[in-house]
Amino acid sequence: MEAYLGIGSNLGDRWAHLRTALAGLVVLDAGVVVSPVYETAPVGGPASQGPHLNCVARIDTELSPRELLGIAQRLEAEAGRVREERWGPRTLDVDILLYEGFTSDDPELTVPHPRMYERAFVLAPLEDLAASLVPGDWHTRVAVDRDSLRRVGVLLGPFTTVAAGRARHGDSGGPASGPGC
Repeated sequence: MEAYLGIGSNLGDRWAHLRTALAGLVVLDAGVVVSPVYETAPVGGPASQGPHLNCVARIDTELSPRELLGIAQRLEAEAGRVREERWGPRTLDVDILLYEGFTSDDPELTVPHPRMYERAFVLAPLEDLAASLVPGDWHTRVAVDRDSLRRVGVLLGPFTTVAAGRARHGDSGGPASGPGC
């Protein structure tokens, strides 16, 4: 089954946390595809927390959604994630956004992710991977400060990267690069 996961970090070595999470997903699917990485202002939580790095990964898996959730939570724990406050700073956040043929409103596993269509930091990288999964009008419906959503690089490693083909939110549209390259 095809699944899309949102991955983010705003504590410690954010690039390393993203790379480690993706390496953990490669164990499930060597063909993991990852979007460009965006730096975004935090949404909710304490005003003093730093900016997030966010990307979306697409995997093909035979795991059930609950098993995949367990893997996501294990990756977060291995990165030292501590859940002290809702929307607080975190070393790593791995959310199941979409899982092919599956929906759930269980509080422990809500799929599609309940706020994904309200968050530019999810919609921009998801659009880079699968534009058909994103509402075409999201740019006008979702409040986006052009300075708070910037494409900052790509993650290269034992997985495939997808570079977006068009400029967005102040990006020059040129090849992405950054500390994660």
